[in-house]
Amino acid sequence: MNITKKIMGGVYLVIDPGWESTFTFPRLTQALKAGISALQIWDNWPAGMDKLAFIQEVTSLAHARDVPVLINNNPELLGETPLDGIHFDSPCIAIDQMESTLGRSFLKGITCGNDLTTVHWANDRHFDYISFCSLFPSASADSCEIVSKETLQKARKLTKMPIFVAGGISLENITTLQNCGINGAALISAIMQSADPFEATQLFNDYFNTVNS
Repeated sequence: MNITKKIMGGVYLVIDPGWESTFTFPRLTQALKAGISALQIWDNWPAGMDKLAFIQEVTSLAHARDVPVLINNNPELLGETPLDGIHFDSPCIAIDQMESTLGRSFLKGITCGNDLTTVHWANDRHFDYISFCSLFPSASADSCEIVSKETLQKARKLTKMPIFVAGGISLENITTLQNCGINGAALISAIMQSADPFEATQLFNDYFNTVNS
């Protein structure tokens, strides 16, 4: 089963396949119960890991909650698994041939920085969303530049695509982006390393339900 419903906003959870499964799956289950809009498997595979088995387990959990699952890069895995889409770290020229090659549609997202060229590129190819990284310093986003609020505001004027933010996002600092036109946040530590992933997800949902209503 593949789910291709639109990703509109709210909590977009990112998980790291390099984590121990005893850490990942109980927390993922709690976040899914609280309600997330999408789930991404980050491109950080340990050597020798059975990617297909991991993806199958993750998609089974997510699809039971009607949550789409995207892979970070690795487009070849779209054709081998029940994944619903792909998230690119940078523009990929192969995207124009991927749908015809796969024989099905899929969700598409991309990471953006202060250079708005990527926003135009994704807009022209009818991507489903864009995600800006990094808004704040973060261990998981150490390779991203810090994105300015002005960049978010300019992007909002350029596109109708949902805009997510990532990198060091917390319940405290997300409120500083309230006037930037964002629709949701791509979260890792704020959910998966919280004492209560269910409650943390609910609190972020409450925030976005309020600002996006």
